[in-house]
Amino acid sequence: MWIHEHQNWPDFTWDAKALTFKLADVRHGQGRLLGRMESLGFELKREASLSTLTKDVVKTSAIEGENLNSEEVRSSIARRLGIDIAGLIPASRDVEGIVEVILDATQQFARPLSRDRLFGWHAALFPTGRSGMHRITVGDWRTPDSEPMRVVSGPIGKQKVHFQAPEAGRLEEEMQAFLAWFDNDHEIDPVLKAGIAHLWFVTIHPFEDGNGRIARAIGDMALARADATEDRFYSLSSQIEAERKDYYDQLEKQQRSTLDITKWLKWFLDCLGRAVSSSETTIGNVLFKAQLWDTINQRPVNERQRLIINKMLEDDFKGHMNTSKYARLAKCSKDTALRDIQDLKEREIFIQNPGRGRSTSYRLPDMVCTTRF
Repeated sequence: MWIHEHQNWPDFTWDAKALTFKLADVRHGQGRLLGRMESLGFELKREASLSTLTKDVVKTSAIEGENLNSEEVRSSIARRLGIDIAGLIPASRDVEGIVEVILDATQQFARPLSRDRLFGWHAALFPTGRSGMHRITVGDWRTPDSEPMRVVSGPIGKQKVHFQAPEAGRLEEEMQAFLAWFDNDHEIDPVLKAGIAHLWFVTIHPFEDGNGRIARAIGDMALARADATEDRFYSLSSQIEAERKDYYDQLEKQQRSTLDITKWLKWFLDCLGRAVSSSETTIGNVLFKAQLWDTINQRPVNERQRLIINKMLEDDFKGHMNTSKYARLAKCSKDTALRDIQDLKEREIFIQNPGRGRSTSYRLPDMVCTTRF
């Protein structure tokens, strides 16, 4: 029996006492984080929020096996929020769609979550009316003539069914109940509501595709309400992506269980707590980047050097810098790249790693020393 087949569905229950300390810890962590961000000033807050939103978009797509270009995501978010950053690049339709969904959920968190709003999100995710090569119903619930909605894994013939969603004929009633609860039940802490909403929406699985991304956007919306700010400084999707196997295991266990969702909420609060804690890394990176540029700009670098330093400061930059990589990224000759690198090395903006010859590589300093740049 699936969870949605129980007689009292969707009357979820949970052990409030068992969640008290976990919820308090998460709320304390959120409060500390927001307090720290308020002390940083407008520009650093905006940079931290941009970095967090970029991660959120990239990682919520990665959970579904879709790898987005983080530079395109960052550029799309910056354009939509009116943030002036160097090196803006065009974004693909896939990027623009998921960015639109996440920003609408988080920047407009106070607006009601309606049927039409969800349809708009779904249409943004699938602007061509297709999921991969397959045509799907876009901007509407699954239709009765569609195949039963099953979440499966494994090769054809040996597939494992993790979960089967309610039949399409139930969707209108199911979603009316969900939407009425989401905006009108104010007795539940918004953090718990984020966890319940995620599970509830995924269980209904109202769309032919995109349910996971929309469920996480709804969760982000509830968390923005909990924080009472459109600025985002932690990414739950990033933490879920890091714990993806456990995430799916927990969802599957609850789908096969009863309407007591205490175990799911325990896992959700723990995962959210880890997301809030890991935001310290994002803040540290933003502070380092700001201090580094404040110091460098006392004697500015050229545009090629600026481009390369910014790329090395990105969260997903892999490895170190060398002459060939510099020339390729800056679109210049190797001789020009070498001159730029030598200049950065003399100013100790670049630190040379051990190794010579073809193994010569460089990194940014681990801390900013204002007397050397």
